[in-house]
Amino acid sequence: MGKLVSTLFVTLDGVYQAPGGPREDTRGGFTHGGWSFPYAEEDFGRFVNEVFARPAAFLLGRRTYDIFASYWPKVTDPGDPVASKLNGLPKYVPSSTLDDPAWAGTTVLRGDLAGEVTALKGGTDGEIQVHGSGALVRSLLALDLLDTLHLLTFPVVLGSGFRLFPEGAVPTAFEHTGGSVTGAGVSIQTYDLKGRPEYGEFGLPEDA
Repeated sequence: MGKLVSTLFVTLDGVYQAPGGPREDTRGGFTHGGWSFPYAEEDFGRFVNEVFARPAAFLLGRRTYDIFASYWPKVTDPGDPVASKLNGLPKYVPSSTLDDPAWAGTTVLRGDLAGEVTALKGGTDGEIQVHGSGALVRSLLALDLLDTLHLLTFPVVLGSGFRLFPEGAVPTAFEHTGGSVTGAGVSIQTYDLKGRPEYGEFGLPEDA
């Protein structure tokens, strides 16, 4: 049984849009693209390399897939730990509009998301990695299909852009399983999906 693992970059105010470059995703007039770049130092690179040492396949949202497909096939160094995996391993994209993907190894999932991803997990031995793809991650969480979330929080506030968990997100509880902070101040935390939140109350002492 495959394990579905998401790695996401967010700002302190929860924005995940366009961390990698100014032209990556300008929807809504977003002008802050590339906000993760100043923090890409040795600790950050080590974590990314560790993540990309583990995938058996990738599950990508349509927009993230298009961004990746425009860049990574051009990186042909077989020693590149990221490109070698993205170019060489199976890639799955839930989409009703992607008809003829040019990136080798791509399979388009056109059916019900829950059924398609459940079948994918059942037929994969190892990590199925989701990178970026915030809307897809929210859907997977709502369906209780995501197993692990690596959340990298960068020490910057942008004030605009698409938030990972906007109003209306499905209430979800996680179990913290590990973490670290890079030298540049990026908080890398790992959470396993736990289910729905539990609630309580801080009452006053009985003799108050």
